[in-house]
Amino acid sequence: MKTALLLIDAQQSFTARPFWSDADVPAYLQHTNALLAGCAERGIPIVQIFHTQGPREPANAFARESGLVRPLDGITPYDAAASFEKHRHSALVGTGLDVWLLQQGVQRLIIAGIRTEQCCETTARHASDLGWTVDFVPDAMLTFAMSTPSGETLSAAAIRERTETVLTGRFVTLCTVPQALERAA
Repeated sequence: MKTALLLIDAQQSFTARPFWSDADVPAYLQHTNALLAGCAERGIPIVQIFHTQGPREPANAFARESGLVRPLDGITPYDAAASFEKHRHSALVGTGLDVWLLQQGVQRLIIAGIRTEQCCETTARHASDLGWTVDFVPDAMLTFAMSTPSGETLSAAAIRERTETVLTGRFVTLCTVPQALERAA
C-alpha cells in the first residue's frame, strides 16, 4: 500500500503566538526528525503543508510576508515531494492535496505536525472519511495548553490524550514513529 507522510503546519509561525511553549519542543523535534529520516530512507514521499491566513503583511505570523511560514527551527531539512498551502483546518480543503494523493496512488497517510487537536485531527478525520488509511503519530505532533470554556486549563498532555481517544479505532491507527515506518514497509 503506497504511503505518504503529511507534515502539517510544522512551521515557525507558531512561535509568534502567545500560547507557544518550548516545553515539548525537544521531544517533538526528535520524533519528527526521526520520522522524516525514516520516510526519506524508505522512499516515502513527504508532503509539506503550511497554514496561511489573514492579512498579507509582515506583522501577521501566518502570512508569507512575515518570513515565519517556513519549517520550524530544529526540523532537519528534507526534500518535499510536494508542498501545499492551506487556509482551513483540513489540509484536504481547497488545496489540491487530495488530487495529488490520488494521482500518486497513495492509499495510506502518516500524519504528523502542529497542532494535534486542530489541523492534524481535522485532516485525519477528513482523510479517513474520504477512504485513506490513516496512521496518526502523536509523538511527532505538538500542541499547547488551552483554557476551557469554564476557565480551567487543559494541559497539552490532556489534549493529546483526548484526541487519541476520539480518533483511535474510528478514524486512525495510533502509531509511534517506528510503528508508522514499519506499517509503511
